[in-house]
Amino acid sequence: MLTNRRKDAWIAAVLVAPFLAIYLLVFVYPTIQMVMTSFTDAPLIGDGAFVGTENYERLPSDPRFRTAAWNTAYFVALTVIPGTIVALAIALGVSRLAGRMQAAILALFFLPYILPVSVVYLIWDWVLNFQFGILMHLFDLLGIDRVPITKSRDWFMPAVAVVTIWWTSGFSILLFLAGLRSIPPEIYEAAELDNAGRWTTFRRITWPLLWPVTSLVFTISLISQLKIFDQVYLFSQGGRPNDNLVLVYYIFQRAFQQNQSGRAAAVAVVLFILVIVVSVLQFQLLRLAGGRK
Repeated sequence: MLTNRRKDAWIAAVLVAPFLAIYLLVFVYPTIQMVMTSFTDAPLIGDGAFVGTENYERLPSDPRFRTAAWNTAYFVALTVIPGTIVALAIALGVSRLAGRMQAAILALFFLPYILPVSVVYLIWDWVLNFQFGILMHLFDLLGIDRVPITKSRDWFMPAVAVVTIWWTSGFSILLFLAGLRSIPPEIYEAAELDNAGRWTTFRRITWPLLWPVTSLVFTISLISQLKIFDQVYLFSQGGRPNDNLVLVYYIFQRAFQQNQSGRAAAVAVVLFILVIVVSVLQFQLLRLAGGRK
């Protein structure tokens, strides 16, 4: 028995070792280096002098950091809950279809998710562009003045939020569909025998049983949107990038445009801690709320 246990332990160690090595090399080591760099005035390439917590102390008084933090929070508010609701509504509609029609409609909603961000940007630039965008021509037909959506401070974040929901909702729809298919049909049959309406069935059966999937979708979406960068960077070209700053964009500017790796690392550490804390807190709150259902 002792020999078997040792053999099993060696086999387990051999199987786990490649993943552990890659994890330490790709995630743990860079994270440690990032934290160490945040306490220096290092440039993008090379070492820097130790400055203690100076990089962190500068952040509250940095107006661009405050702008980036506010824009990130605003973007999360525009995308996480609305995106979850949109994905759930579409999944409920698709679940009522069957056969090839269901597969075709599901493919249409999932197709944007597999597109690279550059393609998504080009598609929506054809729609929103002030000079030749399809939406601008529609405004002309309706007698509405054209709006430079991607150049306007008020319209930029809502427009990028709509693009992001369109782009990323396909994966959430699949998760909701999987959750819907895991609900036993006998429960709905029993509710139908009790003359329960659609709203009552959704509120009393579908929604509580979908709560674990909803928590998962919400958590994944929250983590993704806190790290938003690609869409904001692309749509800001030729516009007002400093007004549209988000935290990752701010890190990019500090590190790659201003050659201030130490200050960029400090912001990255703050974002890293923020993602962990917010994700854990909201997941626990959702789990507690689900337990009360």
